[in-house]
Amino acid sequence: MSVFESYPRITPFLWFDSNAEEAVDFYLSVFKNSRKLDELRAATDAGQTKAGSVLTISFELDGQKFIALNAGPGNPFTDAISMAIRCDSQEEVDYYWEKLTEGGKEIQCGWLHDKFGLSWQVTPGKLPELIKNPKAFQAMMGMVKIDIAAIERAAGSL
Repeated sequence: MSVFESYPRITPFLWFDSNAEEAVDFYLSVFKNSRKLDELRAATDAGQTKAGSVLTISFELDGQKFIALNAGPGNPFTDAISMAIRCDSQEEVDYYWEKLTEGGKEIQCGWLHDKFGLSWQVTPGKLPELIKNPKAFQAMMGMVKIDIAAIERAAGSL
């Protein structure tokens, strides 16, 4: 049985130009409780793919399984799909923000692009409840990295 047969029915499949190995190694260094599960190498030369090169890498980030594909240019990541990280503290927000923006780009409201172009949302678990308050929502809209204490202060200032 292949590793993929034991995966959940729906698994994120990430298209990389030719740097899937580098990306997976980076993600494994950022997320605790993560591991590489399997890799599939090309059996023969086919187009730009050389025999023995990595086609796919299966990996797990803190319990979530992914597959990374070395597929070549043509389909870069967009903001239409993002990975959301639920954070339980400001320390976690700060940690993931620092790691994932290194070589990447800060966006707004807790969103960023990592150095591979993948979109992430670094989000406190209590954020959805807090931003039900209009003042807290406004505070969040003015932020780049989420500041939990500032949103809590805004939520309490009705």
